[in-house]
Amino acid sequence: MLLCCCVLLALTAGPCSTAPTLNPDAVSPAPAPVHLQLATKYLQQFYQLQEEPSGRTKRSGPSFASKVKDMQLFFGLNATGALDPETLEVMTRPRCGVADVEEYSHVQGTRWHKSVISYSIGSYTRDLPRDTVASVIESALSVWARASGLTFVRSQTRNADIMVEFVTNSHGDMYPFDGPRGTLAHAFGPGSGVGGDTHFDDDEQWTAGDKGFNLLLVAAHEFGHALGLKHSTNPQSLMYPTYKSTRSANLLSREDVANINALYNPARGRPSYFVRYGWSPWLSGPLFPQRMHNRCAADLSFDAMSTLGDATFFFRDKYLWIKHNEQHDIKEGPIINFMPKIKSSIDAAFWVPRRSTAYLIHGSIFWTVRGSLMRGKPRPLSHFGFPAWVQDVDAAVHMVKTGRTLFFIRDIYWSFNENRRVMDFGYPKYISEDFPGVNTTINAAFHKDGFIYFFVGPQVYKYDYSQKHVVGVETANSWLGC
Repeated sequence: MLLCCCVLLALTAGPCSTAPTLNPDAVSPAPAPVHLQLATKYLQQFYQLQEEPSGRTKRSGPSFASKVKDMQLFFGLNATGALDPETLEVMTRPRCGVADVEEYSHVQGTRWHKSVISYSIGSYTRDLPRDTVASVIESALSVWARASGLTFVRSQTRNADIMVEFVTNSHGDMYPFDGPRGTLAHAFGPGSGVGGDTHFDDDEQWTAGDKGFNLLLVAAHEFGHALGLKHSTNPQSLMYPTYKSTRSANLLSREDVANINALYNPARGRPSYFVRYGWSPWLSGPLFPQRMHNRCAADLSFDAMSTLGDATFFFRDKYLWIKHNEQHDIKEGPIINFMPKIKSSIDAAFWVPRRSTAYLIHGSIFWTVRGSLMRGKPRPLSHFGFPAWVQDVDAAVHMVKTGRTLFFIRDIYWSFNENRRVMDFGYPKYISEDFPGVNTTINAAFHKDGFIYFFVGPQVYKYDYSQKHVVGVETANSWLGC
C-alpha cells in the first residue's frame, strides 16, 4: 500500500497538479462550477467519492456532502458538509495521492519483522551534493532509530529494505509525481518488493536549509511511512500530512514516539486501542519523565467521568486516567497528551451510547467525540438550549432508559431530551427535591447498571434512581482499583 507525504509548503508552495487547483486567494471570486469541479475530483481521489454512471457527481447528493464532512473532520475544519472558503482553501493545498480517511484513520500499519533495516540511495537530487544527501538521509533515519531502538544500515545494492530515489513524473510505480510544488514525496509501507521504498519528486527544490523544501523534514516524515506509520490528525506530529518549514529540535511528538514503539517496542508504546482513537499516549518512562498523580490518594476526586467507546475516562484538573474495560492497567497523564485539541480541564462529561458519542464540557463550550474522532470545533452550551446565564456545568449524566441527559449546576439540574434535542419543560429543578440525600454540589456523575454514582469530593454516593434514595457510599479512588 502506498503511503504518501501529504505536504503543504506553508510559505512558498503553489498548487498541486494531482487535482484541479486554484490560487487560495482566488477561491471566493471563482465561479461555483469551478469549486464543484475541484471538490468532486478531490473527493473522488482522496475520499472515495463514487462517480455517477453519467460521469458526473451531483453536489446535492448525500454522498457528496458526507465526503466533504469526512475531509473537513480529518483537517479539523467545521464539519458542515458545505464547500465554504476554508474547505476549498485546504483542497487547493499540495498533497499526496492516497485516500485520507480510509487509509489513515485506523490502527497503524504493517511493520518490519526485524530490528536491523537496510537502506540504499539509488538516485540523487540535482539540487544538493551527494554527500549532503547521504548525510541528510542518515539523519532522518536516526530520528526514528533514537526513538525506537531500530538500527539502519546503509547498503550499496538495490536489494535494500528501503530504496531511496529522486525521480520525476511517471517513474514506474503507478503514482506519478506532478511537477514543481505539488506532491513532494511518497513512501511504501513495510513489505517485500517495493515495500519501504521512498521516492522524492526531483522537480522540487530540495535544500538542507530554510529555502525550498527541507529534505530532512520530508525524509523523516516519509521514513515514518516506510516503517509502517500512517498519517496523524495531530498538527504537532511529524506524521501530520502537511509540510511545516520550521520545527523544534526534537522532530518527533510524544504521539510519534509512542506509535513507532507500538509497532517495534510494545513495552514502551501504547496498545492499539489508543492508536485507533488517534490520541497521544502518556509515557511514564525516561523519554518524557513527568510527575504522576497518586491515584490512590485518600482525597482523590474527579471533575468529570464518562464512557468513551470501551473505556472509562476520569478527569481531574488537566489530568486524565483511562481505564480500559477489558484490561486491568490504567493509562494516565495530562489530557493534552491524549487529546491534543483540548488544552483545558474538563468540568463535565457524558456518553450517549446510541450515538456512540461523548460530550466533554469545559466552561461554556463542549467538544464532541464520535466513534474514534473528535468532531469539528468546540460548540457553545447554548446548543443544548440553556439560557445565556448558564456558563458552566458541574456534572452531567445520560440515562439510557429515559433518553434524558441530566445537567447539574450547583443546587439545580436540567433534563435534556436527547430524542427531541430540547430541554424538558419545567426545568431547572432543585437537586435536593428530586434526589433526596444528595444535598451538595456534585463534582461528577456516572450511570452504571441502573444506578447513578454522584462524585462529591473524595466520596461517591450510589443512588438508586428508581427508588429515589442513596444505597451506599464509596471512595472515588476505589474506581481506579485502590
